[in-house]
Amino acid sequence: MEVALESNAFFMGIEYLAIFCSGLMGGLCAVKKNYDLFAMMITAWLTALGGGIIRDVMLGSLPPVGIADKGFVITALVSGLVVAVIHPEVDNLKWSMLSIDALSVGLFAVNGTAKAMIMGTSGMTAVFMGMFTALGGGLVRDMLLNDVPMIIRDKHWYAIPSAVGCVLTVLVMKGVQAGVMSFSVEVGLDCAIVVIVVVLRLLSVKFNITLPGAMERHEVFLPSQTRYLQRPVIHPNVHDHPQDDDSE
Repeated sequence: MEVALESNAFFMGIEYLAIFCSGLMGGLCAVKKNYDLFAMMITAWLTALGGGIIRDVMLGSLPPVGIADKGFVITALVSGLVVAVIHPEVDNLKWSMLSIDALSVGLFAVNGTAKAMIMGTSGMTAVFMGMFTALGGGLVRDMLLNDVPMIIRDKHWYAIPSAVGCVLTVLVMKGVQAGVMSFSVEVGLDCAIVVIVVVLRLLSVKFNITLPGAMERHEVFLPSQTRYLQRPVIHPNVHDHPQDDDSE
Protein backbone atom coordinates (compact mmCIF):
# COMPACT_ATOMS: atom_id res chain seq x y z
CA MET A 1 0.00 0.00 0.00
CA GLU A 2 1.42 3.41 -0.98
CA VAL A 3 0.78 6.99 0.08
CA ALA A 4 -1.91 8.37 -2.22
CA LEU A 5 -0.26 11.73 -2.89
CA GLU A 6 2.96 10.01 -3.94
CA SER A 7 1.19 7.75 -6.43
CA ASN A 8 1.97 9.59 -9.68
CA ALA A 9 4.35 12.08 -11.26
CA PHE A 10 2.03 15.07 -10.78
CA PHE A 11 1.81 14.72 -7.01
CA MET A 12 5.50 13.89 -6.74
CA GLY A 13 6.23 17.09 -8.65
CA ILE A 14 4.19 19.03 -6.10
CA GLU A 15 6.12 17.38 -3.28
CA TYR A 16 9.45 18.31 -4.87
CA LEU A 17 8.21 21.89 -5.23
CA ALA A 18 7.20 21.91 -1.57
CA ILE A 19 10.62 20.59 -0.54
CA PHE A 20 12.40 23.16 -2.68
CA CYS A 21 10.38 26.10 -1.36
CA SER A 22 10.67 24.92 2.24
CA GLY A 23 14.42 24.81 1.68
CA LEU A 24 14.34 28.37 0.33
CA MET A 25 12.54 29.59 3.44
CA GLY A 26 14.99 27.77 5.70
CA GLY A 27 18.03 29.01 3.81
CA LEU A 28 16.68 32.55 3.93
CA CYS A 29 16.74 32.41 7.73
CA ALA A 30 20.46 31.59 7.57
CA VAL A 31 21.03 34.42 5.08
CA LYS A 32 19.42 36.93 7.44
CA LYS A 33 21.83 35.85 10.17
CA ASN A 34 24.82 36.34 7.83
CA TYR A 35 25.86 32.69 7.95
CA ASP A 36 28.02 31.06 5.29
CA LEU A 37 26.98 28.91 2.36
CA PHE A 38 27.39 25.63 4.23
CA ALA A 39 25.06 26.86 6.96
CA MET A 40 22.50 27.90 4.35
CA MET A 41 22.52 24.45 2.76
CA ILE A 42 22.27 22.62 6.08
CA THR A 43 19.47 24.91 7.25
CA ALA A 44 17.61 24.43 3.96
CA TRP A 45 17.97 20.64 4.19
CA LEU A 46 16.79 20.47 7.80
CA THR A 47 13.83 22.76 7.13
CA ALA A 48 12.69 20.78 4.11
CA LEU A 49 13.32 17.24 5.33
CA GLY A 50 13.86 17.43 9.09
CA GLY A 51 10.23 16.67 9.88
CA GLY A 52 10.28 13.54 7.73
CA ILE A 53 13.50 12.41 9.40
CA ILE A 54 11.91 12.78 12.85
CA ARG A 55 8.84 10.85 11.67
CA ASP A 56 10.78 8.00 10.12
CA VAL A 57 13.07 7.60 13.13
CA MET A 58 10.08 7.46 15.47
CA LEU A 59 8.30 4.98 13.21
CA GLY A 60 11.41 2.84 12.82
CA SER A 61 11.45 3.35 9.05
CA LEU A 62 15.21 3.40 8.55
CA PRO A 63 17.14 4.91 6.93
CA PRO A 64 14.92 8.02 6.96
CA VAL A 65 13.76 9.31 3.61
CA GLY A 66 15.45 12.64 4.39
CA ILE A 67 18.86 11.04 3.96
CA ALA A 68 17.99 8.03 1.75
CA ASP A 69 16.05 9.63 -1.11
CA LYS A 70 18.64 11.20 -3.42
CA GLY A 71 16.07 13.33 -5.21
CA PHE A 72 14.74 14.84 -1.99
CA VAL A 73 18.20 15.46 -0.53
CA ILE A 74 19.59 17.05 -3.69
CA THR A 75 16.49 19.24 -4.05
CA ALA A 76 16.84 20.50 -0.47
CA LEU A 77 20.57 21.19 -0.79
CA VAL A 78 20.13 22.94 -4.13
CA SER A 79 17.51 25.22 -2.57
CA GLY A 80 20.18 26.35 -0.10
CA LEU A 81 22.52 27.21 -2.98
CA VAL A 82 19.78 29.01 -4.88
CA VAL A 83 18.66 31.17 -1.96
CA ALA A 84 22.25 32.36 -1.53
CA VAL A 85 21.81 34.12 -4.89
CA ILE A 86 18.13 35.09 -5.06
CA HIS A 87 17.50 35.83 -1.37
CA PRO A 88 16.33 39.45 -2.04
CA GLU A 89 13.65 38.18 -4.43
CA VAL A 90 12.60 35.39 -2.07
CA ASP A 91 12.33 37.88 0.78
CA ASN A 92 10.06 40.10 -1.32
CA LEU A 93 7.75 37.30 -2.46
CA LYS A 94 5.87 37.26 0.83
CA TRP A 95 2.50 35.94 -0.29
CA SER A 96 3.87 33.58 -2.90
CA MET A 97 6.26 31.98 -0.42
CA LEU A 98 3.60 31.99 2.29
CA SER A 99 1.22 30.16 -0.03
CA ILE A 100 3.80 27.56 -1.01
CA ASP A 101 4.85 27.15 2.62
CA ALA A 102 1.19 26.52 3.50
CA LEU A 103 1.03 24.01 0.63
CA SER A 104 4.08 22.19 1.95
CA VAL A 105 2.61 22.08 5.47
CA GLY A 106 -0.61 20.59 4.13
CA LEU A 107 1.15 18.11 1.86
CA PHE A 108 3.59 16.96 4.53
CA ALA A 109 0.79 16.66 7.09
CA VAL A 110 -1.29 14.43 4.82
CA ASN A 111 1.64 12.31 3.63
CA GLY A 112 3.12 11.93 7.12
CA THR A 113 -0.19 10.88 8.63
CA ALA A 114 -0.96 8.46 5.80
CA LYS A 115 2.48 6.86 6.06
CA ALA A 116 2.04 6.34 9.80
CA MET A 117 -1.38 4.74 9.28
CA ILE A 118 0.02 2.47 6.58
CA MET A 119 2.68 1.30 9.04
CA GLY A 120 -0.04 0.27 11.48
CA THR A 121 -0.06 3.05 14.07
CA SER A 122 -3.16 4.21 15.88
CA GLY A 123 -5.02 7.28 14.68
CA MET A 124 -3.71 9.44 17.53
CA THR A 125 -0.12 8.40 16.86
CA ALA A 126 -0.60 9.08 13.15
CA VAL A 127 -1.78 12.62 13.92
CA PHE A 128 1.39 13.30 15.89
CA MET A 129 3.53 11.77 13.14
CA GLY A 130 1.81 13.96 10.56
CA MET A 131 2.39 17.08 12.63
CA PHE A 132 6.04 16.14 13.16
CA THR A 133 6.38 15.78 9.39
CA ALA A 134 4.74 19.14 8.70
CA LEU A 135 6.27 21.21 11.50
CA GLY A 136 9.37 19.34 12.65
CA GLY A 137 11.70 20.81 10.03
CA GLY A 138 10.89 24.38 10.99
CA LEU A 139 11.23 23.50 14.66
CA VAL A 140 14.69 22.00 14.16
CA ARG A 141 15.71 25.01 12.01
CA ASP A 142 14.68 27.55 14.62
CA MET A 143 16.37 25.66 17.43
CA LEU A 144 19.54 25.41 15.34
CA LEU A 145 19.49 29.16 14.66
CA ASN A 146 18.62 29.99 18.28
CA ASP A 147 15.24 31.49 17.37
CA VAL A 148 11.85 31.09 19.01
CA PRO A 149 10.18 28.30 16.98
CA MET A 150 7.73 29.45 14.33
CA ILE A 151 4.91 27.41 15.86
CA ILE A 152 5.31 29.60 18.98
CA ARG A 153 6.39 32.87 17.36
CA ASP A 154 3.71 33.08 14.67
CA LYS A 155 0.44 34.09 16.33
CA HIS A 156 -1.56 33.22 13.23
CA TRP A 157 -2.83 29.70 12.64
CA TYR A 158 0.17 27.55 11.82
CA ALA A 159 -0.01 24.35 13.83
CA ILE A 160 -3.83 24.38 13.90
CA PRO A 161 -4.33 23.86 10.13
CA SER A 162 -1.80 21.02 10.13
CA ALA A 163 -3.57 19.37 13.06
CA VAL A 164 -6.91 19.65 11.23
CA GLY A 165 -5.34 18.13 8.13
CA CYS A 166 -3.86 15.24 10.12
CA VAL A 167 -7.16 14.42 11.83
CA LEU A 168 -9.06 14.49 8.52
CA THR A 169 -6.41 12.27 6.93
CA VAL A 170 -6.86 9.72 9.73
CA LEU A 171 -10.58 9.62 8.98
CA VAL A 172 -9.90 9.09 5.27
CA MET A 173 -7.36 6.34 5.99
CA LYS A 174 -9.82 4.62 8.33
CA GLY A 175 -12.31 4.56 5.46
CA VAL A 176 -9.70 3.18 3.08
CA GLN A 177 -8.64 0.48 5.53
CA ALA A 178 -12.27 -0.44 6.09
CA GLY A 179 -12.72 -0.88 2.34
CA VAL A 180 -15.42 1.77 1.94
CA MET A 181 -13.28 4.13 -0.19
CA SER A 182 -11.55 3.49 -3.47
CA PHE A 183 -8.04 4.69 -4.24
CA SER A 184 -9.31 7.46 -6.52
CA VAL A 185 -11.65 8.71 -3.79
CA GLU A 186 -8.74 8.70 -1.34
CA VAL A 187 -6.63 10.81 -3.69
CA GLY A 188 -9.45 13.29 -4.18
CA LEU A 189 -10.10 13.61 -0.46
CA ASP A 190 -6.40 13.99 0.31
CA CYS A 191 -6.17 16.83 -2.21
CA ALA A 192 -9.19 18.47 -0.61
CA ILE A 193 -7.54 18.20 2.82
CA VAL A 194 -4.40 19.92 1.51
CA VAL A 195 -6.57 22.72 0.13
CA ILE A 196 -8.31 23.08 3.51
CA VAL A 197 -4.96 23.40 5.29
CA VAL A 198 -3.75 26.04 2.82
CA VAL A 199 -6.99 28.04 3.04
CA LEU A 200 -7.03 28.01 6.85
CA ARG A 201 -3.42 29.18 7.00
CA LEU A 202 -3.84 31.96 4.45
CA LEU A 203 -7.13 33.20 5.88
CA SER A 204 -5.59 33.49 9.34
CA VAL A 205 -2.79 35.66 7.96
CA LYS A 206 -5.00 37.70 5.63
CA PHE A 207 -7.58 38.57 8.29
CA ASN A 208 -5.20 38.46 11.28
CA ILE A 209 -7.06 35.58 12.93
CA THR A 210 -5.28 34.37 16.05
CA LEU A 211 -6.07 32.09 18.95
CA PRO A 212 -6.98 33.75 22.26
CA GLY A 213 -4.39 33.98 24.99
CA ALA A 214 -4.81 33.67 28.73
CA MET A 215 -8.06 34.97 30.17
CA GLU A 216 -7.77 38.43 31.67
CA ARG A 217 -8.56 38.29 35.39
CA HIS A 218 -9.04 41.16 37.85
CA GLU A 219 -9.92 39.17 40.95
CA VAL A 220 -8.07 36.37 42.69
CA PHE A 221 -10.16 33.91 44.69
CA LEU A 222 -7.35 32.17 46.56
CA PRO A 223 -5.60 34.04 49.36
CA SER A 224 -2.01 35.00 48.79
CA GLN A 225 0.50 32.67 50.38
CA THR A 226 3.36 35.11 50.20
CA ARG A 227 3.10 36.04 53.86
CA TYR A 228 3.41 32.40 54.89
CA LEU A 229 6.55 31.96 52.84
CA GLN A 230 8.37 34.97 54.24
CA ARG A 231 10.95 34.28 56.90
CA PRO A 232 10.22 35.95 60.21
CA VAL A 233 12.31 39.00 60.92
CA ILE A 234 14.14 38.67 64.24
CA HIS A 235 14.94 41.98 65.86
CA PRO A 236 18.08 41.87 67.97
CA ASN A 237 17.62 42.44 71.67
CA VAL A 238 20.02 45.05 72.88
CA HIS A 239 20.15 43.30 76.25
CA ASP A 240 21.57 40.18 74.63
CA HIS A 241 24.77 41.96 73.67
CA PRO A 242 27.47 42.87 76.14
CA GLN A 243 27.63 46.55 76.95
CA ASP A 244 30.82 48.44 76.56
CA ASP A 245 32.39 48.87 79.95
CA ASP A 246 33.33 52.53 80.23
CA SER A 247 34.22 52.29 83.90
CA GLU A 248 37.83 51.48 83.22
